[in-house]
Amino acid sequence: MKGLVTFSLLLFFTIAYGRSGELDRYLSSKGMVDVLRIDTTIRVLLKYATTDNLFNTAVYSGINGIWLHPHAASKLVKAQKLLKEKYPGYSLIVYDAARPMSVQKKMWNLVRGTDKTNYVSNPAKGGGLHNYGMAVDVTIINKSGRALPMGSTYDYFGEEAHINQEEALLQSGKITREEFDNRRFLRQIMRQAGFRTILYEWWHFNACSREDAKRNYTLIE
Repeated sequence: MKGLVTFSLLLFFTIAYGRSGELDRYLSSKGMVDVLRIDTTIRVLLKYATTDNLFNTAVYSGINGIWLHPHAASKLVKAQKLLKEKYPGYSLIVYDAARPMSVQKKMWNLVRGTDKTNYVSNPAKGGGLHNYGMAVDVTIINKSGRALPMGSTYDYFGEEAHINQEEALLQSGKITREEFDNRRFLRQIMRQAGFRTILYEWWHFNACSREDAKRNYTLIE
């Protein structure tokens, strides 16, 4: 049932692509580019425009594209090309990309005072790389449109989502060999395209360091 729901949501966003929402227009005005207009083979399922996320509520509206700073967008397109060269039937699917600070504040207000505050960047401290259009949340789907098993779901904030102890997770049986290999492969593709990883989310990739973002890029308000 979970796979059917995911596939239905993917179909919805595929059909919705091409429509321009209010947030699409705002991100475009801030110099972001829609990756789908550069590479139509990349898939999109914006989790925060659905209720299937950490907050169990939609925090985005009026968005259909994969918006990133042009520098990050070019790296994502390169990652998709590298993936297709290896496995033509596979594709990257994006769960989140550029995120305005207005949305970041909404997310923070939803987790403030809970045990989830460690997993959402505090806007009072400048937010994160998503707020510069320089981060992307992504995984790989097969030719049937199903996500490769990665050992945890998106937005799962337990040790199974961490990348710094995968050998131990494998040895203890908390992730399988297939999941272990899939995560390594995803990181290989993304790093080869110029992205950086973070320790606690296998799906999150940064196109630059936080210092570089603050120095060279503009925060999306």
